[in-house]
Amino acid sequence: MIQMKRLLLLGLLVLFAVFVVACGGDSGSESDNAGSDENESGSEEGGDAEEGEEVTIVYATGVDTTGKVEAQIEEFEELNPNITVDYREMPSDTGQQHDQYVTMFSSQSSEIDVFNGDSIWPAEFAQANYALELDRFIEADGYDLDAHFDGPIQAGNFDGKQWALPLFIDASFLYYRTDVTDTPPTTWDELIEQAGELQGEGGTEFGYITQANQYEGLVTNFVEIIASYGGAVLDENDEVVVDSPETVKGLEKLAEIVQSDFVPGNILNFQEIETENAWIAGDSVFARNWPYMQSSSSDEERSEVVDNVDIAPLPAGDEGSASALGGWMAMINRYTEHPEESWELVKYLAGEPGQKTGAIVGNHAPTIESLYDDPEVQEAAPLFQNPEFVEGLSQAVPRPVSPIYPEISDIIQIEVSLVLTGEQTAEQAAQNMQTKIEDAMAE
Repeated sequence: MIQMKRLLLLGLLVLFAVFVVACGGDSGSESDNAGSDENESGSEEGGDAEEGEEVTIVYATGVDTTGKVEAQIEEFEELNPNITVDYREMPSDTGQQHDQYVTMFSSQSSEIDVFNGDSIWPAEFAQANYALELDRFIEADGYDLDAHFDGPIQAGNFDGKQWALPLFIDASFLYYRTDVTDTPPTTWDELIEQAGELQGEGGTEFGYITQANQYEGLVTNFVEIIASYGGAVLDENDEVVVDSPETVKGLEKLAEIVQSDFVPGNILNFQEIETENAWIAGDSVFARNWPYMQSSSSDEERSEVVDNVDIAPLPAGDEGSASALGGWMAMINRYTEHPEESWELVKYLAGEPGQKTGAIVGNHAPTIESLYDDPEVQEAAPLFQNPEFVEGLSQAVPRPVSPIYPEISDIIQIEVSLVLTGEQTAEQAAQNMQTKIEDAMAE
């Protein structure tokens, strides 16, 4: 009897050992393969949940005071019941956001999955290996990039690949006093003529105000005016092309405006806040600024120009009107453990459902042109009903798409400022920018 029990126990042990070896061998093989894939491509091919399995992803974006983010997350989770989104609130300061992302991603952290960034970040984050390229997702889902305005899509494209999708757009416009004129200028030459002629009308002191201080706002003024004459800083092949007759002509026109008698004597100190303050005080006939100034223009407690303001696209040069592109983009952390679920969130945020909610709740201008025909979007903000506003957005051009954009921006600020102060010619500035940007890109 004892011998029988021993034989039975031995048999069970043998069967158990065979089972463990078989299961362990299969598991080890899968683990080795997964490890190989992750080493070759980061987290791109691994970490996705089985179909129907519940997954939590972390979405990082700046402080939201409108309730837009919570509304978007709620809607997304209703559409995707197997994905839970945790909102990671980042600093309101854009520079601080940028630095925190760099710290996280440089250590290959997967603590966040999807993050929002300024439209000038995608190239930098792509080259640094922080962002995950989106092309395979876009192709697999047939995502329609053509539904968006072209400028925001260009801003998210670097080295022939798409790294970010737009969430909303910002662009600059020409503001004008409707109690002074009902025919805003359509060209820069017309602006110069009308600003000089109408200066002093309607209690104004100036004909035109803009941002001419040596800071990022000057770069946007420069980029859009040279684009209106056919100039550019970089071409589609990332070659430096700033030293051109078109750039020189646009820069000369900017200098002519800034050095005129119809702008404030301290125009070289003007940033957005100085422009806004002078505008709502009723000091100027025309102004160049972003869409937010329409709201302050209508503020009865602050503004002297209530009901006397409208917007138009910026004046055209030889090649038409152009506006500097602003706005924010959605990107995926290259080291996410859930790339498929992260893509679903990016696709929602950048698609019609997410952008519609962003427009209605957050008053953010969509990059999908068809949404401006949606009655609910039109009702959200008067600007969304304005054909001139939509036209201006469609003409937005990105600032130079480059991983070293901050260096390029510094070079442009310095060289353009020297032209505006009369210390060098537009030709000299174009030559200097060409050489300095080429050297910076070669490093």
